[in-house]
Amino acid sequence: MAKKETFNLQEHYRENLALLWRKSPFVLRITTWKAVQGPVLVVKEFREYTDKTKDAQPLLNLPDIGKKGSFAERGHLRGESLRRCLPILRKIVEGVSDKAGIPLDIHRCLTPEGLRMQVNLPLNDDSGAKLALLFRLQERISDLHRVELIALRIARFTREEALYWHSRTTTFGLDANRWAIAGLRILLGGQSQDPAVEVMLARLRRGG
Repeated sequence: MAKKETFNLQEHYRENLALLWRKSPFVLRITTWKAVQGPVLVVKEFREYTDKTKDAQPLLNLPDIGKKGSFAERGHLRGESLRRCLPILRKIVEGVSDKAGIPLDIHRCLTPEGLRMQVNLPLNDDSGAKLALLFRLQERISDLHRVELIALRIARFTREEALYWHSRTTTFGLDANRWAIAGLRILLGGQSQDPAVEVMLARLRRGG
């Protein structure tokens, strides 16, 4: 019987992922912060500048040679919220592939082994918008049931839904963005102490 080949995560990152993130619309950064115990996930979005506005261009504009821009942070996830949502995050990034349509296996980096690395992971616009929404909406929510519920419902978004709601929370001005975030928290995660949160969460866990 042939011996099963061991998957080398570090080698996989060097050969298949390390050179892609600079040309991706979103990036997922695995890092650590001095004041925080454990890994921190940070999602960033590429924003292209123009001489006229010095502001972001359309959401789907990809970074490439000759384009000027930078990656803007769109939120982070850490601690118990990260541990609670990790299986959902892996599901969200499973569909990320290269230009030839070959899966990049980014979900393998969202494991105990992968979270010990400090790397940048390329995301497509679908997974990037979903993670950006989740990371932003879960801020200031201490109820982990609500956090998980938001994650499960965002994971079910279509690409178009994710991009639309992401744009509503980032491109309409500070006040409108803030209102959209507050509204989406309730729309997707209910309110604190609402017993319906656990009922809906249980149904979604069963795939309902």
